Amino acid sequence: MAKAYISEQLRQVVEEAARYRCGYCLLPQKISGLRLQIDHIRPQAIGGLTVEDNLWLACIACNRCKRDLTHFADPQTGQIVLLFNPRRQIWHEHFQWNADGTIIQGLTECGRATVVALQMNNEIIVASRSLWVQFGLWPPES
Repeated sequence: MAKAYISEQLRQVVEEAARYRCGYCLLPQKISGLRLQIDHIRPQAIGGLTVEDNLWLACIACNRCKRDLTHFADPQTGQIVLLFNPRRQIWHEHFQWNADGTIIQGLTECGRATVVALQMNNEIIVASRSLWVQFGLWPPES
């Protein structure tokens, strides 16, 4: 499927709504060093439209892992559940930071499934978060 055109105006609206951070891991654009990507919450590959209500920001790592996924297995229950929707759901109701602020913990079936599906605690990002914590840049407010 051809990649949909997203105007700078629509991108700006999405960036402002997302507060310039990834809707999944909360990585701020200013820390990532790269412009965050526009994520189709319902992927284009399965009919998701390029409209404001279906778009949010995602860091490269989360967006790459999400691909065209909408559901994933909760590692605790084995149930196939919808992934977290950053436009419709509240982050802190589904996730929390561990005590040192480097690991995202899923609190619900949706949260746990999203953490695993998007590989939100891979060793590279956890090491980066550890450095950000040392500099007082992390964890972000949910």
